[in-house]
Amino acid sequence: MVKLTDAEQAMLDGQAGAATSKAMELLIRYADALGAERFVETNNVAGVPGSAPQWVKDHYAADGGDYRAVFSRFDLDSDEVVDVPRMNAFSCHLQGGMDPALWQEQGMSADAHANFVSDEAEVAAHGIQILKTCTPYLAGNVPVMGEHCAWMESSAVVFANSVIGARTNCEGRESTSAAMLAKRIPDWGFHRDDFRKGQHRVSVEMPVDSIFEWGMLGYFVGDVVQDTIPVITGDISNPSLIRHKHFGAAAASSGGVEMYHMVGITPEAPSVEHAFGGAARGEHFVYDAAARRRIYETLNSVGQSEDVDYVMLGCPHYSIEQIAQAAALIEGRKVHENCALWIFTSRAVKATADANGYTRILRDAGAYLMTDTCSAISQAVPKGTKVAALDSAKQVHYLPAMMGIEGWYGTTAECIDAACTGKWKGKLA
Repeated sequence: MVKLTDAEQAMLDGQAGAATSKAMELLIRYADALGAERFVETNNVAGVPGSAPQWVKDHYAADGGDYRAVFSRFDLDSDEVVDVPRMNAFSCHLQGGMDPALWQEQGMSADAHANFVSDEAEVAAHGIQILKTCTPYLAGNVPVMGEHCAWMESSAVVFANSVIGARTNCEGRESTSAAMLAKRIPDWGFHRDDFRKGQHRVSVEMPVDSIFEWGMLGYFVGDVVQDTIPVITGDISNPSLIRHKHFGAAAASSGGVEMYHMVGITPEAPSVEHAFGGAARGEHFVYDAAARRRIYETLNSVGQSEDVDYVMLGCPHYSIEQIAQAAALIEGRKVHENCALWIFTSRAVKATADANGYTRILRDAGAYLMTDTCSAISQAVPKGTKVAALDSAKQVHYLPAMMGIEGWYGTTAECIDAACTGKWKGKLA
């Protein structure tokens, strides 16, 4: 059973208000289920607190059917509706359900948009940062090595643990909402030193030096190690934030990876021995030419027709470098009349794209730069979409299955070309 400090007991007893007491009740149940003996303090929480589509609010109509009811009943699993104060921890809202300006283009209704606006006003009023992105580290929330966080969103979690060296499990809506009030999360899993050691080794024998290649390697790694911690060595070059973003997202999608070590690249892996915490253990997997070919064919296994009617870029949300590249690739060209090009990013990054003229270049070409969501989160694709092209291994893993469409995986240049020609011409070099 979890042991409480005096401050934690006081929160449970209601000295910080009813909502924080309910948050502690939930976190205690959570800690006991995990077998955690204590809590760690956190002042960096990212979730989707209180926001809900109208049908969820309708479910709580007897309790008022509003933000207060949803946060109490749904987020805190409370046996009563309580007043919700401003959050105590530094708290961020991750991606939402639609673009605040281009919601009609996404096929959203006026009622859904009105609900979106109402929820956002409540989020801001409760002291929560409206980042509306799956990449909070691109929008101003960058923890430091060793910092205890409570984050949702699998691709953000694996990035925080692996690339930054921060500490977070892949939390849910309930635990993050409670942590925003209590500033606590169970001391379990990736918060603990012994849990962060490597479990399997992956040797890379093919050059991995581009976003496209990093995405395929990530998908391979997740597939072979599943939800364990890989230690990766070999022919990996040109590490960057963007490449890690795509690698981690792919590994989290194909296998549930929440942390990885790249020897000589990530901060907790200066050597193989350090990454494993001693001698290498577990299985040894090899990423060679045959494995690369297999992964490429797997990612493109749901693509049949070469007639592409939708190109989606921005999963995880595009960085300013990626938007600049997309703008350079499409400048002077036009999106084909039978195709649509939607690029997704955060509001913070879009503001920079606006200032640099990239948004105008994309718009002049017939593309949309959208924020807050993506096609998988919103389940919004252009009307009549049958075949999509994507430069994200994560998105090609999810979107075709979710929307019942075909999907192609390729480089950003191949995707832009597909948007402008309406044809898929991608191939493995």
